[in-house]
Amino acid sequence: MGNTASLKKEYAERIAPALKSQFQYSSSMQVPVLKKIVINQGLGIAVADKKIIDVAISELTAITGQKAVATVSRKDIANFKLRKKMPVGVMVTLRRERMYEFLERLVRVALPRIRDFKGIESKFDGKGNYTLGIQEQIIFPEINIDSITRILGMNITFVTSANTDEEGYALLKEFGLPFKNAKKD
Repeated sequence: MGNTASLKKEYAERIAPALKSQFQYSSSMQVPVLKKIVINQGLGIAVADKKIIDVAISELTAITGQKAVATVSRKDIANFKLRKKMPVGVMVTLRRERMYEFLERLVRVALPRIRDFKGIESKFDGKGNYTLGIQEQIIFPEINIDSITRILGMNITFVTSANTDEEGYALLKEFGLPFKNAKKD
């Protein structure tokens, strides 16, 4: 775990100053920061099979190095055999060191392992936050492919303090997220 702070350090030494001059901020407090990374797996299939949640929790915990928690349904939906408070997904919220550590592994190791990888979409939410959808958890080296029971996708949300998508995009691009193209849609 020696190089955990490398992205954090890079942010302070290279990324923040670069963004500050790019957007002409008057104060370094205006420079957007990455606040947290939320990883979420919606597992509607778990209604039928409780074990799925346990497996997903242990996988997500392995991937992030932080204990994942089950997310539960908010209401009864009879058609889906769903009761309130039933586990329907798992999530982890990463901050500080663990967040940087995960980001680094995501960019350097996991994403390049996606077959025919051509970069990620650059769709932001309008407030400088970005969600990356991943189809298969097996791109993470922490997952032992032989012990996989089913392929699970996940959403990885990068929450930034940026006020605009443009600033959020610039920040995440500096962190090495491989966006397909720089054009704004």
